Amino acid sequence: MMKELRDNYYKCPKCNYHVRIGSHDYFEMLFGEHYNELWDDLVAYDFMSFTDLKPYSQRLEEAKSKTGLSDAISVVEGELGGNRIVVAAMDFSFIGGSMGSVMGEKISRAIDHCIEHKSAFMIISKSGGARMMESAFSLMQMAKTSAKLTRLSEAKLPYFSFMTDPTTGGVTASFAMLGDINFSEPGALIGFAGPRVIKETIKKELPEGFQRSEFLLEHGFLDFIVDRKDLKNRVEELLTFFK
Repeated sequence: MMKELRDNYYKCPKCNYHVRIGSHDYFEMLFGEHYNELWDDLVAYDFMSFTDLKPYSQRLEEAKSKTGLSDAISVVEGELGGNRIVVAAMDFSFIGGSMGSVMGEKISRAIDHCIEHKSAFMIISKSGGARMMESAFSLMQMAKTSAKLTRLSEAKLPYFSFMTDPTTGGVTASFAMLGDINFSEPGALIGFAGPRVIKETIKKELPEGFQRSEFLLEHGFLDFIVDRKDLKNRVEELLTFFK
């Protein structure tokens, strides 16, 4: 059955494909207007005075002005089906949803908040990977968030990892693949290095649909794929199951 679904998807690669939306679009999808944002005052700064084509400080100001966000991830708390949940969602329009020190700190604080208030936790990933402008400080967030998730597990609180297009790099290599339940949207690109990089490295053709949600589901990396129209109901079901 899965092979048939996958073959049909490749015949029409844009069928049931979800275009990228922002973090607050997901919050409204789940909670309507009934949620409380946490730690929106945390902002990144250019502590290395990093410059490539332009200074990192300039990139940050442009991203804030363009998106109205303080960083690539936002965290809210609310209720679904009478159950408390904290949701962290990334926004690709803020420097490619890149993982920096603020992202790691917000996720860490969110986990501490969940433990204190006995809440479930969900991360909605949409990222190009680590933020190179913060060097090793960005890569450190992989270990930091993974260690914090161990504390959440020890507290016997559920963690749901919802992967959207794209979920790549250090995000995939850490918290995105550590959920009690790992699930995704249809057609999402999920992997560490991108398929073009892998193809150029191994000098071989890759399987059709390599690193897309349907491919990962067939190979056991995902628990299920869910349409956005069904997301709220599915998360409510998960919260009831893990209650």
